[in-house]
Amino acid sequence: MIRAITLIVLLTTAIPLGHTENNSERYRKQCTDIIAAKGQSNSAERLWKLFGANWEYRMIASPESATWRGYPGQNDRWSDLSMEALAVGKEDARLTLNAIITFDRLKLSEADQLNYDLFRRNAEMAVERQQFPSEFLVLNQMDGLPRDVPSMIAMMPGVRTKDYEDILARLSGIPALVDQTIALLQEGLMRGIVPPKVPLRTVSDQVSGQVHIGPMTTPMLSKFKKFPDTIPAAEQTRLTEAAKAIYSDEVRPAFKRLHAFLSNEYVPNCRTTIGRSALPDGRAWYDYQIKHYTTTTLSPDEIHNIGLREVKRIRSEMEAVRKQVGFEGDLHAFFEFLRTDPRFYYETADELLAGYRDICKRADPELIKLFRKLPRQPYGVIPVPSYIEKSVTTAYYQPGSNDAGRAGFFFANTYDLRSRPKWEMEALALHEAVPGHHLQLAIADEIVGLPEFRKYGRYTGYVEGWGLYSESLGEEMGFYTDPYSKFGQLTYEMWRAIRLVVDTGIHAKGWSRQRAIDFFKANASKADHDITVEVDRYIVWPGQALAYKLGELKLKELRARATAKLGDKFDIRSFHDEIVWNGALPLSILDQRINNWIAAEQAK
Repeated sequence: MIRAITLIVLLTTAIPLGHTENNSERYRKQCTDIIAAKGQSNSAERLWKLFGANWEYRMIASPESATWRGYPGQNDRWSDLSMEALAVGKEDARLTLNAIITFDRLKLSEADQLNYDLFRRNAEMAVERQQFPSEFLVLNQMDGLPRDVPSMIAMMPGVRTKDYEDILARLSGIPALVDQTIALLQEGLMRGIVPPKVPLRTVSDQVSGQVHIGPMTTPMLSKFKKFPDTIPAAEQTRLTEAAKAIYSDEVRPAFKRLHAFLSNEYVPNCRTTIGRSALPDGRAWYDYQIKHYTTTTLSPDEIHNIGLREVKRIRSEMEAVRKQVGFEGDLHAFFEFLRTDPRFYYETADELLAGYRDICKRADPELIKLFRKLPRQPYGVIPVPSYIEKSVTTAYYQPGSNDAGRAGFFFANTYDLRSRPKWEMEALALHEAVPGHHLQLAIADEIVGLPEFRKYGRYTGYVEGWGLYSESLGEEMGFYTDPYSKFGQLTYEMWRAIRLVVDTGIHAKGWSRQRAIDFFKANASKADHDITVEVDRYIVWPGQALAYKLGELKLKELRARATAKLGDKFDIRSFHDEIVWNGALPLSILDQRINNWIAAEQAK
């Protein structure tokens, strides 16, 4: 799973504090000029002007995105989440769509036709999303301000005095961000647009975990504990004292306000239903979520049935492994054995992290067997922050940025070590690090010749489908030689198949939370805590979990097609390079690109 900042992903139409008028007005003039130039012969130049104007607008409109991407000059602000700013952002999104539809696609080159198709699809999806009030669901146990603020500050550069001044400015901006978030959540309460209550049971703890009496104990001030040598000692003292004062006088009171609001007003009044279909126009909203995340037009019923078939198939493979190791009980008893036997668990968090790092070190040299070109960007394995570890899943990946000078990170959850079995670690490391998320996203960061919006495209069906497909490459890389690790890989594949059943069950078929947990537990050997956290994730992220299995199935289908049609000409390294060195794509477009690649390979 890729961990992204909610302020980037969900509110990219927001406008930065103090820059609403200038940024929006400048962008609207640029779009108006581009529209007025319709019919000019140089369509490519006009198209790329729109790409450039839109990217600049988005980076200024979401300073968090700018920090993430290494786009300069935006590190001292947060997005403006006021209702007025969000309305401006929606209007600008409609203008973006009006601008892109003025182009004659047939007059563009083949490469620009693809750029056009993707930009137009993004614009259409952004406008379609406006019928659903997602801005009122800006916080849950998986994402939102309590997680995003410290994560964003942690990834900010800290080399020059100016970098630290930017951190101070963002710290000072937290109270306004908190108040705007509370206002959105209050509006959601008034309109009945709220998340289910049960999954939010740990949200208040996430906030209280950051309310520290001693300022230097908060993770938000971690950069002030150790400065680079480039900053003089006197400046270090001044900056540290300023950070301590801002935290004590502004940040801590703001987080205490947020904690009181969540504990006393918001969470107690959230809904007891769990499906998105329980909200106004909820079924149409869920259908949109499916289209957004999976980049398919599949219905909930179709996805549910695919999931049931996959669960049945994977279960039979699990039975084969159970027999291989000589376990005499049934599969349910085998699940219980795997969940409870001490041999499958580490004693300390350091041992768990060392285990993951060892797997990654063994995976790195195997990549050359599967890819011709590899990325340069490094990655690390670190623990999930303690203030969120109870409520997040087993692991996630946070992308790096070459422009920002930041490595990628595989975050492993070290909370409750008896829910982190050794047999799942190989599959998980291959998914989150290499050849999974890190490799794919680091490559995207290094592709030359693509417009910026494509380099940083995050089509979940592709990205998470690639992560799950990467798990299946383990045997070709020398992993899963131990039958329990092979069972772990099957468990992770089963986990994603279960999602197809459970997610659609919850949001389209009226399933209860307990029914979802029971179905999960009956078909996978994951620990009880992990199952509960997973189901709660599906409840607050409708449709997101569907992307993994549907994307993986498409990639396996494309590989099988290429293998059958090319025969001896099939080269797995060239196939994988074709997949990853063009950036993320909607699955239907990826399908056509691979067909074109197959035809080109046949013609050689």
